[in-house]
Amino acid sequence: MKLVVGISGASGVELGLKFIKYLPKDIEVFVVATNAANLVFEKENNIKEVFNNSKIEASISSGSFGVDATAIIPTSMNTLAKIACGIADNLVTRVASVAIKEQKKLLLAPRELPFSPIALENMLKLSRLGVIISPPVMGYYSNSESLEEMERFIIGKWYDSLGIEHNLYKRWS
Repeated sequence: MKLVVGISGASGVELGLKFIKYLPKDIEVFVVATNAANLVFEKENNIKEVFNNSKIEASISSGSFGVDATAIIPTSMNTLAKIACGIADNLVTRVASVAIKEQKKLLLAPRELPFSPIALENMLKLSRLGVIISPPVMGYYSNSESLEEMERFIIGKWYDSLGIEHNLYKRWS
């Protein structure tokens, strides 16, 4: 599986990094972060490449590259609005646009709250196009005993949405 992970905004970037950390080693991971994320990545053995957000001509921006799924964690309201309006002016928004046009899985994790009516309309519009809208909402029924366990639960739910096998949380029996 080829997976693009975009990281936008500055709040919640830790979840994006943990999403990458827990990925199975057989997944090819391509990472791009917006300037606002202001991140420095250390290459992990499952990260194929880290892209500069201004390199809109990067391989991952083409439908012919064959990306199977894209996750933008977290998704800033700015990035969400651009995707909803079809604006592809940087690599993160371009890979989202390609995912939509190629009808590939696209997961967005909006991180701001409360959501404004504009943000909710943008999420509804994207959801109707088949985009997975999955904010990092705590699942109290997971019986998590720590913040790390809750984060693993949230990340596991994202993996479930993208069809990625994992054992990050205990399933109902």
